[in-house]
Amino acid sequence: MSQILLTGIATLDIVNTVECYPPEDAEIRALDSYPRSGGNAANTATVLAMLGHRSHLCAVLADDAPAAQVRTLLEAQGVDLRHCVRRAGATPTSYVTLSAANGSRTIVHHRDLPELDTAAFERVPLETFDWLHFEGRNVEATARQIRQARRRLIDQPISVEIEKPRSGIRRLFPYADVLLFSRAYATALGYRDAATLLTALRPQVPQAILICAWGAAGAWGLAAGDRRLRDCVHAPAHVAGPVLDTLGAGDTFNAGIIDALLGGATLEAALMHANRLAGEKVAGLGV
Repeated sequence: MSQILLTGIATLDIVNTVECYPPEDAEIRALDSYPRSGGNAANTATVLAMLGHRSHLCAVLADDAPAAQVRTLLEAQGVDLRHCVRRAGATPTSYVTLSAANGSRTIVHHRDLPELDTAAFERVPLETFDWLHFEGRNVEATARQIRQARRRLIDQPISVEIEKPRSGIRRLFPYADVLLFSRAYATALGYRDAATLLTALRPQVPQAILICAWGAAGAWGLAAGDRRLRDCVHAPAHVAGPVLDTLGAGDTFNAGIIDALLGGATLEAALMHANRLAGEKVAGLGV
């Protein structure tokens, strides 16, 4: 299988399962409480490892006890951490309230750790990877890292996840072969559907495959070079059972896209594969 480098963050998720999301100032009992590894890039790396790829994470890990727990969790799932760097600070932690009623997850995230710097990224042997994936965060540093990757790579694809409308995030668009947009990003920009977002962005990124997942409505894609609304490809959502846990569904979808495109799948087939993985994920607990 392929060797894939994923750059972003790893967190410790403290998941509290409750019957339903509580009202403000309520005191309730959790049905379950457990830790698990989290972070978009780390989750995507985990799924790719489960799919049989040699999955490498490039992220900053703290020097505290929770970081050791994150390492143990990720390595147990087959994620290679040799390209992670250790820094003084506290492990980024997400406190997740997971509703048993509908599978929704509400996340409170705290971060007190430096982002990955370019000097650390320079030490990674980028030429040995078949695919590079970047979490679209810390725009200034990520832009430098992707530019460096472009200079060093031959023709290996680069995908970038665009989850939130961070300041300057569009600066990352021209360097990507595949752009993975979230519904949250689209709606923050005022778009009511995925296809309209993709066609509106096409003039800025004529060279890339554009993809946007839209939850229960499925996912849309626009192949490189295509630009019209009618060119958009749609794949319906996959329903594998009742929704139990939506945490990490988008990260699972992204892993499915990378897995399928690496295998030579068409855009439509890649969307269907990613939807199937995401559908199976939300019907179970964990990534």
